Amino acid sequence: MSRSGPLPAAFSLLLVTAAILPGPAAAQNEPRINASEDVVIHLYGPAVTLQCNLTTSPSPLSASYWVKNGEEIPGTRKSSNTTEYKILKPRAEESGEYLCVFVFSNSPIANATIEVRATPDITGHKRSENKNEGQEALMYCKSVGFPHPEWVWRKKVNGVFEDINNSSGRFFISNKDNYTELSITNLQINEDPGEYQCNATNQVGSVSVTTILRVRSHLAPLWPFLGILAEIVILVVIIVVYEKRKRPDEVPDDDEPAGPMKTNSTNNHKDKNLRQRNTN
Repeated sequence: MSRSGPLPAAFSLLLVTAAILPGPAAAQNEPRINASEDVVIHLYGPAVTLQCNLTTSPSPLSASYWVKNGEEIPGTRKSSNTTEYKILKPRAEESGEYLCVFVFSNSPIANATIEVRATPDITGHKRSENKNEGQEALMYCKSVGFPHPEWVWRKKVNGVFEDINNSSGRFFISNKDNYTELSITNLQINEDPGEYQCNATNQVGSVSVTTILRVRSHLAPLWPFLGILAEIVILVVIIVVYEKRKRPDEVPDDDEPAGPMKTNSTNNHKDKNLRQRNTN
C-alpha cells in the first residue's frame, strides 16, 4: 500500500540547498586573472608595462583587449590568455584607470583594473586677463593626471599667495574633474588687479600656475582719441610760437618806398649846373 503526502520539511530544505549551491566544476570554471599592481609614473621616468594573465577560463576565449578611462585602446585586441600594454613615454596624460578585458564564447566578460597614477600637469590656462572696470573677468585652468585633482584658487597679497577672500561676494569658483574656473564680477580697479594662482593637488603631487589680471579705467576706451587730440593741440602751439618768433626784417613794411630815394646833394648839384647855363 503506497503512501502519499507532503515531504518532510528537512528533506525539502535539503533539495533547495542542493539546487542553489554551485557544484565543484562551476566553482573551478570561474575566470581568474592575475594583473599587475597599481603603478605611479613620473615624467621622464622609465617605460612601464601593464600585464594581465588569464589563469582560469570558464569557456573558450574569444578575444582580449585593453581599455583606458572607459574607452578601448586601438590596436590592443588579440586572442591570448596573456596580454600586456606598454607606456613607452610616461607622462601625466598617460595616467588613468586601465582595464584588461577578456571575452569568452559562452560566458560573461571578465576584466581586471590597474590604476596608473601621476602628478597633475596643467596643460591650459590664461597667462593674462585684461578687462575694464565694472566688467567680468574669467580665468581657468585644465589639467591631465589621475586621480583627478582638488583645485584651489589663491591671490598674491603682499608677496604671498593667500586663499581668495570672497567677503565681497563677487568671486565664483567652479570645479569639475580636470577643469576649474574663477570668475570675478563687477571688477574694481583698486581691489582686483594682481596675480592669481590655480593649484591642482592629488595623491601623487601638486602643481600651480599663475594668471595676471589687469583692470583698466572707465576712460580707457577714450585714450586713443585723447592722444590724437593732444597731438593736434601741441602742433597748433608750435605753429603759433614759430610765427610770433619770426625776425622783423623777414616781413616787408608797407610804409617804406619801393625804390631808393634821391638825396639833397644830388638836387643841389643839378641846380648849380642850371645857373651856369643861364649865365652863359
